[in-house]
Amino acid sequence: MSVAIWIIATLLVLGALIYHRSSLRVFTLGTLVMLGIATGLSIFGNTTLTVLWIIAAVLLVPLNLGFVRKNVMTKPILAMYRKIMPEMSATEKDAIDAGTVWWDGEIFRGSPDWKTLHNIPAPRLSAEEQAFLDGPCEEICAMMNDWEATHELADMPEDVWQYLREHKFFAMIIKKEYGGLEFSAYAQSRVLQKLAGVSTVLASTVGVPNSLGPGELLQHYGTQQQKDHYLPRLATGEEIPCFALTSPEAGSDAGAIPDSGVVCKGEFNGEEILGIKLNFNKRYITLAPIATVVGLAFKMYDPDGLIGDKKELGITAALLPRDTKGMEIGRRHFPLNVPFHNGPIRGNDVFIPLDYIIGGQEMAGKGWRMLVECLSVGRAITLPSNSAGGAKSLALVTGAYSRIRRQFKLPIGKMEGVEEALARLGGNAYLMDSVTKLSTTGIDLGEKPSVISAIAKYHMTEKLRTAMNDAMDIHGGKGICLGPNNYLGRGYQGTPVAITVEGANILTRNMMIYGQGAIRCHPFVLEEMEAAHHENGKEGLRRFDKAVFGHIGFVMSNFVRSLCFGFGGSVFIKAPTSDSTKAYYKQLTRFSSNLALMSDVAMGVLGGSLKRKERVSARLGDMLSYLYLGSAVLKRFEDEGRQKEDLPFVHWAMQDTLHKLQESQLAMLDNFGGVGSMLKAIMYPFGRIAKAPSDKLDHKVARLLMSPNDARERLGEGQFLSERGQYGYVEKVLRDIIAVEPLYDTICKAAKQRFTFTQLDQLAKKGLELGVINAEEAALLERAEEGRLNVINVDDFAHEDLLAGRGAREHFEKQLAAKQDAA
Repeated sequence: MSVAIWIIATLLVLGALIYHRSSLRVFTLGTLVMLGIATGLSIFGNTTLTVLWIIAAVLLVPLNLGFVRKNVMTKPILAMYRKIMPEMSATEKDAIDAGTVWWDGEIFRGSPDWKTLHNIPAPRLSAEEQAFLDGPCEEICAMMNDWEATHELADMPEDVWQYLREHKFFAMIIKKEYGGLEFSAYAQSRVLQKLAGVSTVLASTVGVPNSLGPGELLQHYGTQQQKDHYLPRLATGEEIPCFALTSPEAGSDAGAIPDSGVVCKGEFNGEEILGIKLNFNKRYITLAPIATVVGLAFKMYDPDGLIGDKKELGITAALLPRDTKGMEIGRRHFPLNVPFHNGPIRGNDVFIPLDYIIGGQEMAGKGWRMLVECLSVGRAITLPSNSAGGAKSLALVTGAYSRIRRQFKLPIGKMEGVEEALARLGGNAYLMDSVTKLSTTGIDLGEKPSVISAIAKYHMTEKLRTAMNDAMDIHGGKGICLGPNNYLGRGYQGTPVAITVEGANILTRNMMIYGQGAIRCHPFVLEEMEAAHHENGKEGLRRFDKAVFGHIGFVMSNFVRSLCFGFGGSVFIKAPTSDSTKAYYKQLTRFSSNLALMSDVAMGVLGGSLKRKERVSARLGDMLSYLYLGSAVLKRFEDEGRQKEDLPFVHWAMQDTLHKLQESQLAMLDNFGGVGSMLKAIMYPFGRIAKAPSDKLDHKVARLLMSPNDARERLGEGQFLSERGQYGYVEKVLRDIIAVEPLYDTICKAAKQRFTFTQLDQLAKKGLELGVINAEEAALLERAEEGRLNVINVDDFAHEDLLAGRGAREHFEKQLAAKQDAA
């Protein structure tokens, strides 16, 4: 064996061991075997062999002797680590500790186990949940008139409010023992999706009490007395809850709230008791104007030590009845012409008993942990579900409109520019529903996925913005003229609301997703941080030693994997399927290894300053996000029986996701100096690997949206498509238009003239005259023409009908009186 062959063989053997993340002992054994082969075959001279053995001994012996390794290597590393990484604050620790790591941890580690993903049970509705969707949910969608709510009443009609209360729409999360529905997270998601396809006001009003709020907090942390008192009342709608967290000075940075509560003695119900004096100023509080019970977050202080030795207890959550003396609520914000109830809450020197604290006095100062844990659940359900439901309905109605509306003598959906937008609508709707299905499944399995909830909130609301823009572009004038027949306008106006609330999207992308993900999902970082500040020095050193050398092996493995995949080794990656989705599993595995390596490089180069490098954090967060989104798409396709008709949606969603993932990765590498250039050479030696969806694929997706078919039906599954609603009416007209297209061709052929596809009622008369259609077919043409005009026409108004507010009405009445006097 020549020296060159031995070196190559050694690199391959040791590289394979590192690739497969073999233990240190196995790696050491592999090294010794290769050195033994070199010695036995006399590949090197004696001097060279001696040097190689000495180098191996110097490197491997200390590593394998735990006592030596800890004192010679680990202690200096630990000392340096403590200087670079300061101890986390209590607030930061609560945020990091809150929630659980689930599939997000698997995709962060460089080698996802796809069988684990496939083994996650598919989401299912119980018979009771399905009956609720088919019954009360269907009925409330038919009752809701969005134009009446948004333009005429600035509120939902009283009969809608009453129906919501009677049928416990506000009690989906409340347990049955307290009179609630106790629905699964998946069922809650399906309900919200259906409502969101009808009205943003309706979906928001139902979503908030079932998300972060008093009901959720009480069930997890409330005293038994609090549960027994409030939960049955919340279940029946006798009590309407809101939760006041956001302050003018603390929006997305909720931990910075200035609102305070000081422990003191005060008078309550005619008696002097120990309680809390509150001062607070809250805004953007959904349901505040009509709330009967207010959840309040504030920073609690005990300067006189009345309840313990700690003077600054931290963020605390309490429940205040609406009639609490000194609390001021009632006025409303007006969020972008989507008038769900939202407003400020203020209080000066408001005195409450200690037992108003959720969970009682023992939960004082533990509110932040309570909030972030509950938010990790609610944020994965409400806004992502509302967004997915909106996108699904938009995809169907826009596809139908594109077939009904004609320009230049053909359906506008056949124009390539419109096809491009339709493809985004269809592909994103499929992806968004996939994400809600996977995320809510995790919650139903007992997870509190804080990282996944941030991913879902950010990307689903951003994709809804894209879907709304595409739908508006395709509808044109139909979309921009508000009125009872406009099913897009209010949703378009309200889209930025979802972008803004529950953590503004800019902050969520730039700080939260990766800020939590890098620590929670990484297999070693959190353990290193905790070990470095362990109260027992000896135990801390032991744990840090184990974590840091595991981390080193992890980095080496991902380096070898990324190098191998970059030069074509990804062909050897195992995929759980053999069809056209096989390549997607391989690409996701490759990108997972890249992300793991890039994360460690970024943390190593930037250290604690990484959290201030928001664009680096954002791009790494994008990679983590797109890995999760792609996983969700493949999981859905698997769960639904790998329906071939759905493949255009799957291919579009995966290709768009992988292309965006790649571009985020390259953007980071291109902006990371020489280290980025080196990694780029390793990961992309032959250039880009992922392409955006092709024009041909866009065409296939657009065609699926423009006519009834099984794939389209699955895409819109669960949405309100009854003819009692606007979207259902458009669906009916679509079917009529498709049915009369052959009749139109028959009449044109008989008349030897190509008529425009308008005035179908007149065309019906022509067909009867020519004797090529019967009376029933003529009636179908007439009905199709009526429907076509109803769909494409827009509303118009008298000037006085558009006036809003008392001042405008008075001004109009004065003008009218002046004109009458002049006459």
